[in-house]
Amino acid sequence: MRSISDNSLPAQTDNNDLKLIAFLTAMSLFLSAIEYAIPKPVPFMRLGLANLPILLGLELLSPANVIVLVLLKAAGQGLIQGTLFSYIFLFSLAGSLSSGAVMIAARFLLGRRITLIGISILGALASNSIQIVLARYIIFGESAWLIAPPFFLIGTISAAVLGIISEKFYRQSEWIKLVLAERKK
Repeated sequence: MRSISDNSLPAQTDNNDLKLIAFLTAMSLFLSAIEYAIPKPVPFMRLGLANLPILLGLELLSPANVIVLVLLKAAGQGLIQGTLFSYIFLFSLAGSLSSGAVMIAARFLLGRRITLIGISILGALASNSIQIVLARYIIFGESAWLIAPPFFLIGTISAAVLGIISEKFYRQSEWIKLVLAERKK
């Protein structure tokens, strides 16, 4: 299979991709469970630790498989946190899908001209934007705009840090080198 950075769309998902999706989903849910223990000032505000495997998935999976990974992450988080049938899940799903779509578009359109740091920040801005809009219409009304500045600030800083971590991991990881070597076979 080719990754998004190869600017191609594969016809189907092979067994290695399924294993990789399962592994990245498990990592995402593990990080989500860790993040769940961190207090949040607003119910739907998170640091985004569970997005680290998504960022790696952008480099290793096709766009369709990244969307599968994003959906599995959102559903798994809803199950782990007990929010699957709540507005919090709606916020998470909308944020995850918008973030995933923007990150896929950024990697596809810009290729190697943008790092995982920039992609992570764009994804966070997309996620935060849709969540602020949802907060405005579902929960807070006009006062939703009051939480926007700290929400965007924390989201951007967190996304930059996660982007730096994922970029460094992608460049230095022996596991990534093995996955990429397996894909060339």
